[in-house]
Amino acid sequence: MNNPGTPSARYTLKHDGTFLVADELGDITGERDGLFCADTRFLSRFVLLVGGVAPSLLSSGVSQDNVIFRANLTNRPLPELGGTRTPEGVIHIERTRLLWDSRLFERITLTNYGESGALLPLQFAFASDFADIFEVRGYRRSQPGTLLPATQEAVSVAQAYRGRDGVVRICVVAFSHQPARLTTHAAEFALELPPRGHLQMQIEVGIEPAAAPDARRFRHAAAMARRAMRQRRRIGASLHCVPGPFRTWLDKSRADLAQLTTGLDTGPYPFAGIPWFSTPFGRDGIITALQLLWLDPSLARGVLGFLAATQAQQTSDFDDSAPGKILHETRGGELAAVGEVPFRRYYGGVDTTPLFLLLAGAYAQRTGDFKFVDTIWPALERAMAWIEASAATNSDGFVTYARARSTGLVNQGWKDSSDSIFHADGTMATPPIALVEVQGYTYAALVAHAWLAARRGDATRAKAWRRRAGALRAAIERRFWMPEDNFYAIAVDGTDRPCRVRASNPGHLLFTRVPSTRRAEPVIRQLLSSAFDTGWGVRTLARDQPRFNPMSYHNGSVWPHDTAMCAAGMAAYGRREAAAHLLTETFDAALHFGLRLPELYCGFARGNGEPPVAYPVACLPQAWASGAAFMLLQSCLGVTIDGINRVVQFDRPQLPAQIDSLIVRRLEVGDERLDIAVERVGSRVTAAPIGPSPRAARVITRA
Repeated sequence: MNNPGTPSARYTLKHDGTFLVADELGDITGERDGLFCADTRFLSRFVLLVGGVAPSLLSSGVSQDNVIFRANLTNRPLPELGGTRTPEGVIHIERTRLLWDSRLFERITLTNYGESGALLPLQFAFASDFADIFEVRGYRRSQPGTLLPATQEAVSVAQAYRGRDGVVRICVVAFSHQPARLTTHAAEFALELPPRGHLQMQIEVGIEPAAAPDARRFRHAAAMARRAMRQRRRIGASLHCVPGPFRTWLDKSRADLAQLTTGLDTGPYPFAGIPWFSTPFGRDGIITALQLLWLDPSLARGVLGFLAATQAQQTSDFDDSAPGKILHETRGGELAAVGEVPFRRYYGGVDTTPLFLLLAGAYAQRTGDFKFVDTIWPALERAMAWIEASAATNSDGFVTYARARSTGLVNQGWKDSSDSIFHADGTMATPPIALVEVQGYTYAALVAHAWLAARRGDATRAKAWRRRAGALRAAIERRFWMPEDNFYAIAVDGTDRPCRVRASNPGHLLFTRVPSTRRAEPVIRQLLSSAFDTGWGVRTLARDQPRFNPMSYHNGSVWPHDTAMCAAGMAAYGRREAAAHLLTETFDAALHFGLRLPELYCGFARGNGEPPVAYPVACLPQAWASGAAFMLLQSCLGVTIDGINRVVQFDRPQLPAQIDSLIVRRLEVGDERLDIAVERVGSRVTAAPIGPSPRAARVITRA
């Protein structure tokens, strides 16, 4: 989180599908902030003025559980009113707000610390532009809908808008006190505060009318919001270490994931990030579920259930869909509804389908929950059929992408900006494009699906998929390996040429265990070299490559989830110390970002005493950035959980330098819940259950 009082400070709240972005004063100014619901900005301006000017900021922030925003403000010198002049710094103004049930609840507490009474002129300026989230990001729409006449009651104003999709959207701003003057865009109050006296007022903003705001409604909403957050945070195992920054980072990351996770009919789903991606994304949801799988498998189950339910059923060029493909992104705003952007349900992600199969196999191994896998088996079969159909169009059997229409995404891997896949001379790759990490995901998907099929008694097809996985692995090594660089090319394009560019993508290939140890070692060495390693994490592109720009979105920046995937890949080859090194660097970056990792930051090399350089429009919080902490820690510990045989194994574990012990509480292993202590004893790290011996589960430490 940015430091309070700086011009760039932004604070977010979220509950289910509603989120709020405001500045450190609590104001919404209409830049890229606002109150959003279903990809629509319902409140585009909400500014508090005291005596006609903004109050002075004392402090502001969001509570540790991400439920309450609080700003402490004070007055500037007030104009003389009724013979009373109030000097600066006499009135304390506390803004306390939260979101609950698609509504913004705000309480204003005014306290007069002066020895004389004060007449306080308070004004709220508000507006609703009903802009689609893509408009807020800068998209220029072809034709707007219609703003309807505002309606005004004694203590409330309702703005309304009829979109081109025929939906009428409403925003109601209501006050607990009668304003001295109320218009369709402002409410003015003249409040008398006796010496040492205080006063409270409540404000509510909702997408539909409700009962008049009062203190009881505010308290009830706050209690319900905090209770819901506590319940979300109690799901899955928890991590405990000595109080300090590292513990705070883990707690904050878990709180951010709890905030972003939304309960859908199919189960919990981590929305990707605030403000631009507060919606289900297939790739982001799957990777976040993988990051948390060892601690909270219920998230993976929710992700698998939703993606199975939204799997493509037909071919559509506009949606980049085909039967069996897994969702890339879904949007609920007006522009998506009328087809001006293709994201109502958009399937232009080449990696999401193999990742879906990979996650299903990992979830089954982690939990032994084959009953659930049975319920989504038809979706898994359709996903595999799409992979096989895609691979059949390529002579090497690679899964490739090419957008079907100009409205779709040019690049459809996780590095999806238009300039992210190119050749060594800087020219753009020609579709259809085979990304190196996608072939790794596909290899892992084939192995996982073969294992599941074998357990279901389908030995014949399981054998065929294993054979296909072996052939794909050989093709990856043959076509992507660059012997002159001891590294893998980022892609093979439609002209059958490798894109001989050194990027972080092969770190994901390590995660899927495709390379031999002989080839993995030089890849790891390079990812840890100064060409990639900034001191704050792994760059997306080596600094000696064409198009390198540390301030770009994908061509030289640092993404925490990418660093975590690279670390997990290194750990898969036994390089625990490399994972610990990257965890330490990522934690150091988190320290400078208020122990809350943004979506990405710039890829400048770490300087002595200098902080990492922020990327100006990064999402914060972002699900897979928050989840990176837990994948990094798992990689250090070398922990795997076999829910079928009820075994928790720590393979040559290391603890990060910041802590000497860690307790994992309520770890789900089959039908048991274990508490496990991990401790550094001399040069070794050991793990053992706490309390009575488990009935059936075993904890094994491999030295």
